[in-house]
Amino acid sequence: MPTRQVVIDHLTIGVSDLETSRRFYAQALEPLGFGEIGAWSDANREIAFGLEQVNDFAISDRYEAGGQLHIAFAADTREQVDAFHEAALAAGGRDNGAPGLRPEYSADYYGAFVLDPDGHNVEAVCHS
Repeated sequence: MPTRQVVIDHLTIGVSDLETSRRFYAQALEPLGFGEIGAWSDANREIAFGLEQVNDFAISDRYEAGGQLHIAFAADTREQVDAFHEAALAAGGRDNGAPGLRPEYSADYYGAFVLDPDGHNVEAVCHS
């Protein structure tokens, strides 16, 4: 299991169409090494994604899709950030910032941004 420090134990966002969002996140997160883990409950109204045994991100139709959220997924390399952006666009995401350095955040901040099917701002970021 990967070693990491976390600030948030888990995050679930509301989506308007569980299946559409499942396909989007499965494809967009694959370049980061995150996979679909499955439902958190027997009701199958949510789907978790993450590293093996680390399912700290989920989508759910239990929560109303509402105001825009910003989610930044950690990437190990700039190549993963590039691949995330490409995969997310191929999955139906809308470009919200092409891969590149963001010196306004920090000298080594390399990120890419897309909007998911519900308009959430989804990012992959590498700090090297």
